[in-house]
Amino acid sequence: MLAEIRSLNEECGVFGIWGHPNATQLTYYGLHALQHRGQEGAGIVSTDGDALRPLKGEGMVSEVFTPEKIEKIAGHGAIGHVRYATAGGSGIENVQPLLFNSTTGSLAISHNGNLVNATQLKGHLERQGSIFQTTSDTEVLAHLIKRSGYASFEEKAKNALSLLKGAFACVILTEEAMYIALDPNGLRPLSLGKLGDAWVTASETCAFDIVGAEFVRSVEPGEFLIVTKDGMRAERFAYPEERAICTMEYVYFSRPDSDIDGINVHTARKRLGVQLAKEVQIEADVVTGVPDSSISAAIGYSEQSGIPYELGLIKNRYVGRTFIQPSQDLREQGVKMKLSPVRQVVKGKRVIMVDDSIVRGTTSRRIVNLLKEAGATEVHVVISSPPIKNPCFYGIDISTAGELIASNNTVEEMREIIGADSLTFLSVDGMVQNIGRTDPGSKCGHCLACFTGEYPTNIYPDTVLPHEKEKVK
Repeated sequence: MLAEIRSLNEECGVFGIWGHPNATQLTYYGLHALQHRGQEGAGIVSTDGDALRPLKGEGMVSEVFTPEKIEKIAGHGAIGHVRYATAGGSGIENVQPLLFNSTTGSLAISHNGNLVNATQLKGHLERQGSIFQTTSDTEVLAHLIKRSGYASFEEKAKNALSLLKGAFACVILTEEAMYIALDPNGLRPLSLGKLGDAWVTASETCAFDIVGAEFVRSVEPGEFLIVTKDGMRAERFAYPEERAICTMEYVYFSRPDSDIDGINVHTARKRLGVQLAKEVQIEADVVTGVPDSSISAAIGYSEQSGIPYELGLIKNRYVGRTFIQPSQDLREQGVKMKLSPVRQVVKGKRVIMVDDSIVRGTTSRRIVNLLKEAGATEVHVVISSPPIKNPCFYGIDISTAGELIASNNTVEEMREIIGADSLTFLSVDGMVQNIGRTDPGSKCGHCLACFTGEYPTNIYPDTVLPHEKEKVK
């Protein structure tokens, strides 16, 4: 699949709105804004006060929903989800929101992140008689809520959430309310907004812009928000722990027009490029960025170094996600369909190619080859993040160190593999200090596990492959 040329995949994005007559339609637009966070499935569950009604399917947002289908599930409250199959596998049964019906009331859940204790909780629940219908760790939360001994739904949900370990930004919908929760470390981003009298939540603030909502604040780690016809109130299901938001949200995942905890993503990436130019000086003729996530860093690098920035690579935005390569011999054709070099820009030039990360190395090698085939005399690759050496267990599709080129090779060996004339990574300190967070401590509120191997939560043994346990602290 053409998606193979992407370096990393985020697991998903969530959206929710309560108290608006066009909640379902607005959720559709919100999911469009979050499409970059998941392109394998999309879903909406709405409520009109009497029942929860689902609409979901595999594919892009525009493929799953039509105006006619959305009209059939119109309601004043709705939650939505876009996903990649990084946990639990693909299949329509795993497309969220997950909907659960019972005689005591229905609920739907949208979840961004991964639970590191999902296997333990699932085993415990199965021994008590639970039968799971999906392979998604999100279903664990629903079973915990339904089995809780507390009387009210709010207390049941808070008790269930307190048992979860790992990354979870959740939006829960019932017939009578919408609930919002973020894990105690705040590993995934989640924001709160208003649209008139309606309350809105989303993984990224760019979704607020598309529906016309006003940003109110970020959801706090360990916070539990209850939204009903009477308004919104904030409670807690857990005390906040050391803040550890995923650094790759700033480096790669989030849209440049989003703000995460008050920091604009484009501005943060531009500062990373500036710092990269301070840390490495290269004689070259032109700077270019790999579209789209590296453009901001490339602009910053150019401004700091004084080397002109040019569009040396163009992204073809009309290539279908499901393009099938008929043979291994044609695998290189995939990257050529997605990215094209601007020959007159790079021909005869020493090119600095700015990218946000190197994961497996295959994409970088192909892009370096493209530039050299287009006539670049030198290609110097500079990366606006440190080497990714360790697996992620919080919702990114790098769950094993064996697939990471930096885990098994030196920088020089990586340079040879991708065919670059030089290869340089940003330092950990340079990255953390220039993103701009002001949280106390040397990590400034970041999760740096994929770079340093220091995980902000306990990693349970059965989460890690046996041959890699010695690498995970």
